[in-house]
Amino acid sequence: MQTATKNWDTYQNQVVTRYVIANDHGVKLAVLSWGATLHTLSVPTANGEKNLVLSYHRMADYLDNPFYVGMSIGRTGGRISGGKFPLNGQTYQVDTNEGHNTLHGGPHGFNTVNWEGQLDTSDPQAPKIVLTHTFKSSEDSFPGDLTVHITYTLSDADKVTMTYTATSTADTLFNPTQHVYFNLSEDQLIAGQTLQINSQERLELDGEKLPTGQYLSTAGTPYDFANGQYLGSAIRGLQTIPEQGIDDVYHVVPAADQTIAELSDPQSKRSVTIKSARNGLVVFTANSFTSQMKLATGPGQPYMGLALEPQSLPDSPNHPEFCDVSLPAGETRTYQIAYDLSY
Repeated sequence: MQTATKNWDTYQNQVVTRYVIANDHGVKLAVLSWGATLHTLSVPTANGEKNLVLSYHRMADYLDNPFYVGMSIGRTGGRISGGKFPLNGQTYQVDTNEGHNTLHGGPHGFNTVNWEGQLDTSDPQAPKIVLTHTFKSSEDSFPGDLTVHITYTLSDADKVTMTYTATSTADTLFNPTQHVYFNLSEDQLIAGQTLQINSQERLELDGEKLPTGQYLSTAGTPYDFANGQYLGSAIRGLQTIPEQGIDDVYHVVPAADQTIAELSDPQSKRSVTIKSARNGLVVFTANSFTSQMKLATGPGQPYMGLALEPQSLPDSPNHPEFCDVSLPAGETRTYQIAYDLSY
């Protein structure tokens, strides 16, 4: 295992630090302090290395669009209807950032701050990138001051694990995720890659992308990935809807080993298996990417990456039948997301 730390950029007069772990196979994981952003995830190739995730060269470019590329998401992934939710008999109003709704933790979420970070090399065979921040209620409007630790590890089995741990001074919500966009292929677009999801239904969403509380069967539709499907085929089947692609929440059933999805590129033989113990997976085929986005691989365009965001089903405080994402005061809650890589 090898590790490195460097000052990567300056944003809003703050130094953005880049932390790197490389395993003995040449797989490299890099994380930025701002937004606790997964910057690169590279695997070796015959001619060098391939970054499997979409990235930018500058921090300002990450914040210059609404797509959260690679960034950590919290306190809650997804949308909260009207920015309101009940908790222990009280109704809370939190800051909104998408019309009158709250998206991905609101205007002061995990992606908006420069986290305190360190490389933990106390075990040279299992180094960790540890990022920490306390989100004060007075700043992000959620109840309770929430202290969060996000730990990134890379094993010699080519497994990346992200561990999200939080404790709050008052009862609050905690439903974090990582907004990583994958492209495993040498192509600019994801059409030739296949996706399998352990799911047979997705959430019905209204015109504001808020859950109605109902589930829709995916069987026999372009949304059906239960047995695997080419992304290009699904996208072609959705050209008549406004999104012209996927921007949906799947109700997943984790396998015994917590696998919920697998993305594969038949041509390069690369794949990533997504693991999570929670019951939701947001899938977004980057339908609305624009050429103004200055990504490391070139100008943005639709379908150049696939966002796979494991989380508990969104807006669950307003749909308690989905799940419970409350975090009682003084308790510690931990969630994990893992990527098993093959190449």
